[in-house]
Amino acid sequence: MWMHRFFPRFLLAGLIVLQCSGCGSMMPSSGPGYASIKNAEDSREKVDIKVIALNGEVIGKLSLHRRQNLFSEVFGDRSVGALIINAGDVLEVTLWEVMPALFASSDVAQTGAATSVTTFPAQMVSRAGTISIPYAGKIAVAGRSIEGIEAEIAARLKDKANQPQVLVRVVSNNTSTVTVVGEVASSLRLPLTEGRERVLDALAAAGGTTKPVEKMALQIARGSKVQAMPLREIIKNPGENISLMPDDIITLMYKPLSFTALGATGKNQEVNFEALGISLAQALGRVGGLEDRRADARGVFVFRFELAEALGEAGKRKIPVIYTLSLKEPTGFFLAQKFLMQNSDVLYVSNAPAADLKKFLDMVISTVYPVVNIIDTIP
Repeated sequence: MWMHRFFPRFLLAGLIVLQCSGCGSMMPSSGPGYASIKNAEDSREKVDIKVIALNGEVIGKLSLHRRQNLFSEVFGDRSVGALIINAGDVLEVTLWEVMPALFASSDVAQTGAATSVTTFPAQMVSRAGTISIPYAGKIAVAGRSIEGIEAEIAARLKDKANQPQVLVRVVSNNTSTVTVVGEVASSLRLPLTEGRERVLDALAAAGGTTKPVEKMALQIARGSKVQAMPLREIIKNPGENISLMPDDIITLMYKPLSFTALGATGKNQEVNFEALGISLAQALGRVGGLEDRRADARGVFVFRFELAEALGEAGKRKIPVIYTLSLKEPTGFFLAQKFLMQNSDVLYVSNAPAADLKKFLDMVISTVYPVVNIIDTIP
């Protein structure tokens, strides 16, 4: 009687357990486990995936490859010469003479003044690079400094005017300018002065940034050279606030970088981070760290499409790479502080085997008990 009542219950429960034990792939999971990721390189027939364990040497090579050149290295901050005049600039020429003067008006002559001052109408430098001065003719001014232009005009008038002294003033600097665009309050063309403005001077003239400083990058294009740096780094390091040159193009760029956290972390979400970048340790902190009840501390992974040259291979192609890190040992935390996250990285923490076992047992129990209860109702 006892066997008749309980044998079907145990038999049915055993059959369910056996059936469930063969369907582990159907068990609910937040992603692949530690072992399957570590063996990802074995699936080369599908995708060439590299699995790389993080250590000091690997992080050192990545840091060296990603080292960002500084403005001072790319453009230098050499001493800047005098402002050069070019076609399109507007100049004003003033001439002083000792009386009797060539350009003195009759009113000046009647007053008995010792000197005469004559200011010629402002002139735009022609396409040919010249301006015209009475009795001196056409003066080539393009590509020359103010001092050189003044000396030539005085030399041209030496035998015609009485002890001429010349002053040339730039009324409108239309060619020695820099362009400021991007995420600034007001895009503009900034005329350069003899003092030669610097990067942050141009940014201030444009009204500053419209976005948080830590999320901004500033790019300078000078001829064939183009280089960008995080804005905060320029502000922190005065040596990178370099002098500007004519025709520089300054672009302030909003760079909303982000990574995605999945698996056994405190939060599964996309997380934005600053243009300066964050470490893997900071990334884990922003998603609440590892989930104590289910995370495998050995299974911290970063999925990334890495440039081949960063891995010491030829070519510009991108290779799918899984960087692995174990936080079981204290050294893992130091490595996490040195490894920098990149835009579009996927941070994944695998479940511990015990957590998967618990899921399996919960599924078995939730399946067996309702069936057992049904059996109990059978007379």
